[in-house]
Amino acid sequence: MTTVIILFFVAVIVVAVILVAWFFLTYNELVSLKNQVKNAWSQIDVQLKRRHDLIPNLMESVKGYAKHEKETFDAITRARAAAVQASGIQAQAKAEGELSGVLQRLMAVVEAYPELKANQNFMMLQEELSSTENRIAFSRQAYNDQVLQYRGNFKSLN
Repeated sequence: MTTVIILFFVAVIVVAVILVAWFFLTYNELVSLKNQVKNAWSQIDVQLKRRHDLIPNLMESVKGYAKHEKETFDAITRARAAAVQASGIQAQAKAEGELSGVLQRLMAVVEAYPELKANQNFMMLQEELSSTENRIAFSRQAYNDQVLQYRGNFKSLN
């Protein structure tokens, strides 16, 4: 009889140890995934800051050729300021979307100035901005992948 009781307590202890180990492993995995999500967002943020830094230089290049496009320049300045000041993922996404829209307007203005399109400084800045946009898109995809993985693991616990 005492052997059965001892075996029962050993079984309970083994099950308890397994449950505790599973809990800590799962918790550590979720913390790790959450940190990966934060890191992925940081990568987007770095690229967005790079874009914010390129915009004034790009505007200065265009201003010399398109002096009468004040409304476009003002819209870019406002949108850039809003994007820089935005906090939180949703607010940043909205502000960055607006900034992308006014940058497209700027590129449409540039089309009317062939001598600007041939300007070496402008071409370099435009290439850097295009490269940055590609990096932003890549970073967003990596972020979305991390969020999906995190949510998938979190939902599997429920």
